[in-house]
Amino acid sequence: MSKFWSPLTASLVPYVPGEQPKDKTYIKLNTNENPYPPSPKAIEAIQKAADADLRLYPDPTCETLVEAAAGYYGLSASQVFVGNGSDEILAFAFAAFFNPEKKLLFPDITYSFYKVYAKLYGLQTELVPVNEQFQIEVASYTADNGGIILPNPNAPTAQLLPLADIRKLLDANTEQAVVIDEAYIDFGGESAVSLIQEYPNLLVIQTLSKSRSLAGLRVGLAFGSEELIDGLNRIKNSFNSYTLDRLALAGAVAALQDEAYFREATDRVIATRERVTHEAQRLGFKATDSKANFIFITHPEIPAKSIFQQLREKGVLVRYFDQPRIDEYLRVSIGTDEEMDAFVAALGDIVAG
Repeated sequence: MSKFWSPLTASLVPYVPGEQPKDKTYIKLNTNENPYPPSPKAIEAIQKAADADLRLYPDPTCETLVEAAAGYYGLSASQVFVGNGSDEILAFAFAAFFNPEKKLLFPDITYSFYKVYAKLYGLQTELVPVNEQFQIEVASYTADNGGIILPNPNAPTAQLLPLADIRKLLDANTEQAVVIDEAYIDFGGESAVSLIQEYPNLLVIQTLSKSRSLAGLRVGLAFGSEELIDGLNRIKNSFNSYTLDRLALAGAVAALQDEAYFREATDRVIATRERVTHEAQRLGFKATDSKANFIFITHPEIPAKSIFQQLREKGVLVRYFDQPRIDEYLRVSIGTDEEMDAFVAALGDIVAG
C-alpha cells in the first residue's frame, strides 16, 4: 500500500480480467471474445477514418453513432447513450442512478465488476441468491432498495431471464432505476429494449465487444428514457466529454449497419456452443442452459481447478472462479470450431486420465 493513496484507493479490491499470457501461444477461451473478425465494412470504415482529421477532437455527442443505434432499435436519439465500452457506461450508471441511502440489489453470482463499482461509489449492496440451478428469481427482488442491476444472460452462469420475468421485475420496482446489462443478449435472448417505452426507470446496456467482434474498439450502448439518458450525459460530461474516438465511432456505425454479417457470425457461435455443450455432456460434464457466447460446466468427479490447470498445461485457457458456490465450475468461451475441437479433445484426455 502506498503512502500516497487515498483511503478509498486503499480499500478497493479491483476487478481482475481474464489473463492475457505472453509466455506462449494458447487457445484463448477465457475472455468471451468473439472468435470471428469484425465486419469487413467496419474495418474499412476504421481505415478510412484514420486520416488527417485525427488531429481534431471527435464529436463529443457521438451523433452519428447515436442516430445509427436509435434507427437500429426504432428509438429516438434522446433515448440512446454511447460510451467507451459497456463497462464505462455501467460505471456512469452506478454514479447516476443508485441511491446510496438504500441497498443496491444484484445476484450473489454475477459479473464481479458490480461489487467494485458499488465500493467505488460508496453504495450499500445486498446480494440476492440465485437458486440451486443458478437461475435469477425476480420474485426475490421486492425488498425496498436503492436500485437493481442484473445481467441478462447472467455471467458467468450464462442463463437467460425471459422478457416476461424482466417485466415482472419492473412492475415490482417502479420507484428506482433498474439496469439490465445485456452484454450477451445477441446469442439467444430477446432484448429488454422493447420495454423502455413502458418503463421510464429501465436502462438497458449493451456492448459491441461480443456479438459485433469489436472488443478492441471499446464501444458500449445504453437505451432508456430521456430522463435516464440525460443523467448519463451529466455524469459523462463531468468526467470526459470525448469518450469515443473517431475510429471507434466510424467502426461502430458500420458494424451496426452490416446486419447480414452480424447474423452470420452470431449464428455460427450459437451452433458451435450447442455442439460443444452436447460433447461436454457426453464426457460426463453438466452444463447450464447457455444463451451466451460461453458455457458454464462442471464435472461430478474431477475438481474444476484441476481441469483448469490441466487445460492450461495443454495450451487451452478457460476461466476458473475460486469463490463459493461456483468453485467447481469452469466458464468456457466459444471459439472457432477448430479451437473447440481441440478443447473437447483436451477434456477427453483429462477425463480418461
